[in-house]
Amino acid sequence: MPDVLFESNLQSLPLLHRGKVRDIYAVGDAHMLIVTTDRLSAFDVVLPTPIPGKGAVLTALSNFWFGRTRHILPNHLADRPLAEVLPDAAERRAIEDRAVVVRKLKALPVEAIVRGYLVGSGWKEYRQAGTVCGIRLPAGLREADRLPEPIFTPSTKAAVGEHDQNISFATAGELLGADIAERVRTAAVTLYKEAADYALKRGIIIADTKFEFGLDSDGRLTLIDEALTPDSSRFWPVDQYRPGANPPSFDKQYVRDYLESLGWNKKPPAPALPPEVAAKTAEKYREALVRLTR
Repeated sequence: MPDVLFESNLQSLPLLHRGKVRDIYAVGDAHMLIVTTDRLSAFDVVLPTPIPGKGAVLTALSNFWFGRTRHILPNHLADRPLAEVLPDAAERRAIEDRAVVVRKLKALPVEAIVRGYLVGSGWKEYRQAGTVCGIRLPAGLREADRLPEPIFTPSTKAAVGEHDQNISFATAGELLGADIAERVRTAAVTLYKEAADYALKRGIIIADTKFEFGLDSDGRLTLIDEALTPDSSRFWPVDQYRPGANPPSFDKQYVRDYLESLGWNKKPPAPALPPEVAAKTAEKYREALVRLTR
């Protein structure tokens, strides 16, 4: 069983922020160290049960996608070895497979969600109004149907313990400025299409995903945080995909389904996960990594 890290505790670098999953440390004025822990959030609430090895899987998969997509958009990875910013060998061993050194950028206050299939909250809205995040879709679509074209549905970025809120593209334009909002939409959809085509050849449907972007000192749009992982995406196995029902997944939908069965009110504190649910989730994350990077 992989080592479990619920929370990092580096003494040689100042802690800037502890998010739902990532702990962020300052590395001088221009860089940061991001440590991806084994914490799992569901319905925007951090669960008390870690998922063994999850942080290492997310780091490896994000780095894989950052490499594959840099011809589309630059990303935040810095060309600085971990040993340079964290010389203490004991501290480094505790986090080396789950940490990256990144450039410090101006993060944009919007999450860029791209949906390629009709599922989740989008399916619920579509059944009621024929729309997803206010975007009108053709009549007669079934749950899990592929959309005619991927759609961009931004949301706010909630603090730990709070819920993200879907917003219109017009509202995103008010928050970001019209030009940046358009650049974000174009980049997010382009990234999704390329990744979805690649994943399909390896037996995975990327039903939807979430990107985060920042701006560098020259105003260049840059991909940050994580990219196309089971935490930020909905991954379905191609061989089990059937329109009309929500397919099984390689992502945390398995945990969401378990929590839904409990009747939990989706407010802190979250219930603990049984060991078998945590282990099965870890297995699903690892399988997604293997399929996509083999």
